[in-house]
Amino acid sequence: MKPASDLASALAEAAQVVAGVDAGQSLDDLLETGPGQEAVTDLSYNTLRRYNKVQALERVLSHRGRTAPRVRALVWCALYALERGRYAPHTLVDQAVRACAVLGQAQARGYVNGVLRSYLRDRDDVERRALSTQEARLQHPRWWIETVRRDHPAHWRAILEAGNTHPPLCLRVNRRRVPVEAYLQQLAEAGLPARRIGETAVLLDKPVPVARLPGFADGYVSVQDAGAQQCALLLDVATGQRVLDACAAPGGKSAHILEREDVALMAIESNSQRAARIAPGLSRLGLAADVRVADCTALPAWWDGRPFDRVLADVPCSGSGVARRHPDMKWLRRQSDLPEFAARQAAILDALWQVLSPGGKLLYVTCSVFRDENDAVLDAFCARTPEARREDLPGGAMPHLLPCAEHDGFFFGLLTRAA
Repeated sequence: MKPASDLASALAEAAQVVAGVDAGQSLDDLLETGPGQEAVTDLSYNTLRRYNKVQALERVLSHRGRTAPRVRALVWCALYALERGRYAPHTLVDQAVRACAVLGQAQARGYVNGVLRSYLRDRDDVERRALSTQEARLQHPRWWIETVRRDHPAHWRAILEAGNTHPPLCLRVNRRRVPVEAYLQQLAEAGLPARRIGETAVLLDKPVPVARLPGFADGYVSVQDAGAQQCALLLDVATGQRVLDACAAPGGKSAHILEREDVALMAIESNSQRAARIAPGLSRLGLAADVRVADCTALPAWWDGRPFDRVLADVPCSGSGVARRHPDMKWLRRQSDLPEFAARQAAILDALWQVLSPGGKLLYVTCSVFRDENDAVLDAFCARTPEARREDLPGGAMPHLLPCAEHDGFFFGLLTRAA
């Protein structure tokens, strides 16, 4: 975090970001990251992780009508910072009051001062009153809570709790460059404690910038969640096969496939800006693929008629399994989005099935915990596609990988096309 003398500007900048999200904008579009932005990033991300709670706290504390959006967002950010306890309370209140002028809202200084001091004076009672609703306690919209509880009755609370945590930093070791155990030793020598949690997955005790990772520039490792690393394993790829990664950006899953096997891989991505990240990432790792910018459902634009032995369909989805990495997602998503995602997912499956060779395998993947995007989509596809057979996942893996301290939430469905 920045020193206290810079806290007012950080609070003001974070308030503008959070106010933008409250108005419907994406956090990625609003927030600048990098050196010098650590305080703003922390305030923005963690205020949004507590979005329901800080709003509820403000409602309990405020005795006036609706205030200016940036003032409300400033109060939310300050309430998070008081909860975090990294600054002395009097320092935080003083800097939040100063931030009003930075925002061009000097007239709100008395209001902000009064709200924050009331919170500190009656904290226990204010918290009790604010947390009277389930949305404030669980930090998710009501529809999201109800959907997760319906879909995962035995694990719904743990899923929601995971969605409010800081995500882990997991690395994928490039075994073409360095053995996993040797890289763990390099991490230890660099003062970065870590442990192995999968074939190539290494979990750091604490997140660090990639610049601190030994050998990152030389392609020794990539940042990739342990759950996402399951894709290359479950696809059951063999040397010499033709493989399609149909929704490939930013390229991590393509890279992992190529690290494991010598295959002819085509990577398709419809977003040109995201697609531009694929080739440089592969190059850092000493890998190459046929990268194309195209809508994977528009077959004439990219397919030459030669079938693929394996197809990875990591389809667009709600992202409910990775909400802790994108805390604005919980507040920007709507329940009505799910049928739209399901329709797009069905269209992708129908298209990609046409490029799969007889006897080939297609792995359907989402980073969602909602069954409307997972089992429901696959069941409907199999019902209308007689030659599709859903297979058990290799190694006894479960289709629903629920978010926890080691990995994000994913869904995997493996389909075989009858020969």
